[in-house]
Amino acid sequence: MAPRQSTPRAVLACGEVRTTLLPARQALDIRSAAGLLALRADERVLLSERPGLYARSPATLTGVDCPLPSANGARIRAVGTVTAHAALTEGRVLQTSAHCSLPATGPDQRRPWGEYLVRPGVVEPLGKLPHEAVARGVLDGPRRGDLDVGLIADGLLTRLLRHPLLDQRAPFRSRPTRLRWAALPAAPGEGPSLERFTLAEDELRTVRLRVPEDTAATDLATLCDDLALHDWLLTTVVRMLDGVRLGATAAEDPGAAVRALRPAVDHLLHLWMPGARVSRELAPLWAPLEERPGFTRQWQAMVQRIRDQLTLHTVQAVHREAEPAP
Repeated sequence: MAPRQSTPRAVLACGEVRTTLLPARQALDIRSAAGLLALRADERVLLSERPGLYARSPATLTGVDCPLPSANGARIRAVGTVTAHAALTEGRVLQTSAHCSLPATGPDQRRPWGEYLVRPGVVEPLGKLPHEAVARGVLDGPRRGDLDVGLIADGLLTRLLRHPLLDQRAPFRSRPTRLRWAALPAAPGEGPSLERFTLAEDELRTVRLRVPEDTAATDLATLCDDLALHDWLLTTVVRMLDGVRLGATAAEDPGAAVRALRPAVDHLLHLWMPGARVSRELAPLWAPLEERPGFTRQWQAMVQRIRDQLTLHTVQAVHREAEPAP
């Protein structure tokens, strides 16, 4: 069997992101973040302090040999490697992400593992890839036994959450979210576009993209990490506000609203920086989300609401202290 000379162009990239609050009472400093994310001894953790503290682990590879998910029920076997990494934002929000690219065609027979290992993050079908059907299958959710990059992201997350650096004392309650994405080729000459962003059940979000052929899968993964981070921030702060009966609480327990909303001020409000680490070519994909549903508008409205409530309770506290004793 002669070795292949090159890999056909990718016609589908897909991945999944897990986002959660780091279970630690104090946010990790940059040195501790590097220790948490040191997944490989032969490669350093990427650290950045601008525009905010950010740490990203080296990539890891997981070999796969299984059928691909498909909306039309076709059973397409694929072999290759899935790339995974983890990231920590401001020492507080942990994400794990797994993704791969799939070419239009692959060999008719499985090749030796060495040929797949030299193409990290590429999963090749045996034969032709019905990429539209597979993209729908990825977003709908794989069946048992199908390629499931979410399981790889979840496994990495479980590993990191057991790290001895973490005291398992999160400063407030929150829920993890999952973002599942698929990117298909854009029409010749067209730029990237976000076709659909969906909030599904069980904390799941799905994203369908169209991108030019030469778009790097790592850039797509970074974009989707960014979308997942900001969606998690919105979701978490919305739930904080929903859990506070702002009007009734002031009379029953004047300090309850402050205690409920303070974690947002201490840990979350300064994290809102959409697109800060997204490539220039993919940065325009934030625009549809800013127009509808309006991520930043909603965030700014919630931030103002929190500040107004804290100001109101401060004024009321001062007023109560100033009242003469009966």
